[in-house]
Amino acid sequence: MEPADGVPDGEWRLIREEARPGPLNMALDEVAAETAAAGGPRTVRVYRWAPSCLSLGYHQDPDTVDWDGCRTAGVDVTRRQTGGGGIYHDSAGDISYSIAAPADELPGDLLDAYHLLCTPVLDAFARLGVDAGYADEERPAVYQPACYLRGLHPAHDVLSGGGGGRKLSGNAQYRRDDAVIQHGSVTYESLPDAHLGCFADSGVSAAEFRERVVGIAELTDASRAEAVAAFEGALGEWAGADEGAWTDAELDRAEAIADEKYRADEWVRRDPGGR
Repeated sequence: MEPADGVPDGEWRLIREEARPGPLNMALDEVAAETAAAGGPRTVRVYRWAPSCLSLGYHQDPDTVDWDGCRTAGVDVTRRQTGGGGIYHDSAGDISYSIAAPADELPGDLLDAYHLLCTPVLDAFARLGVDAGYADEERPAVYQPACYLRGLHPAHDVLSGGGGGRKLSGNAQYRRDDAVIQHGSVTYESLPDAHLGCFADSGVSAAEFRERVVGIAELTDASRAEAVAAFEGALGEWAGADEGAWTDAELDRAEAIADEKYRADEWVRRDPGGR
């Protein structure tokens, strides 16, 4: 299968949806980047968070989290390498993806790289019959600590109604010297109470949340499995990827990274002014 225009030639692998804890999902994104930078396959993957997880943005203040509420609800908490606010990744209501490739194979301009790597995301929505597009204008924040309620930006926020409706997907990117990782969250089912319940004193009602956020399930009759298949298909065809899997060495490396960073309080609860 040939990759789409603008996609680097070379070996790509598609890792179909797996259900893993949040810290391990974040560690696997790093491992995918290490593998690509070392001359191994570039990776497109779809993943599920099990159990449900709140992922904090890189600079997010831990005091914005309702830690007791998350614990009572059985929601994990980790911290991403990417910026922005916290995202509640419901085990059934969220579909996540990531793309990892060598840095020298992708555009150096951030916006150009976003638009290249978001191409399969928009294609997946089209396959599901969802009219989606980049936000057509900037909009102010509803509640800054929550990623889906932050100010909307045309560069990386994907909205229904061709970009004029409600937020469907947030996408973020971080760069190492040798690799680029982009990951994103797609709302299959909007769950305002569960999402807002992860935050301390948001002051946002479920009705206000629904005015900003919408899920695929509200816009189409597609089942979650059908939505996942659309994203797997779009990502795989965009990259010209063969179906692949993690090696044992990659999984061992991811567990080590998760223990050192994504499961560690020193990372998850760190003072945002400290780094």
